[in-house]
Amino acid sequence: MNHPILTDLQGRMKKALDHTLHEFGAIRTGKASPSMVEGVTVEAYGTSMRLKDCAAITTPDPRLIQITPWDKSIIRNVEKALQTANLGINPIVDGGIIRMPLPELSRERRQEFVKLAHKLAEEGHVSLRNSRRDAMEAAKKQQKEGKLSEDDAKRIEKEIQVTTDHFIKDIDTHLAAKEKELTTM
Repeated sequence: MNHPILTDLQGRMKKALDHTLHEFGAIRTGKASPSMVEGVTVEAYGTSMRLKDCAAITTPDPRLIQITPWDKSIIRNVEKALQTANLGINPIVDGGIIRMPLPELSRERRQEFVKLAHKLAEEGHVSLRNSRRDAMEAAKKQQKEGKLSEDDAKRIEKEIQVTTDHFIKDIDTHLAAKEKELTTM
């Protein structure tokens, strides 16, 4: 049964999952990833823009992020933005490119990142539960208004719970992978 309530729920839960996974991607694991810097705001051309909109970001090896601004004249602006972003990585300007070598993570720092990952996962769970609550209320409202039979409402409520469980399990799977990535290096 593909009811509009379920279609809306799946869309909202997919957004919550994608947001949580994006947040996980920003957690430093000691492995270089473009997502660690692509959201940094750079002042260029009289406006603020994201780094990924004004430079190529690559990871030539697992411990190095390389940034090549498309316009060499903004390289100092990019360097300044990276320094003020407080990423714990010092940018090194080398001609027309910026290199950012990742330092080793201490055990304490890894544990902080594990805690952060758990916090982000919990925020994702809360968002999923809020979506579930809204969908349940919509189903009950439609049943009261006579737009849904009692059997259909029960079926939709069951499907809402199945969908919620699926997305929560998905977040938990990604959390476990992130935790393993952080602790086994």
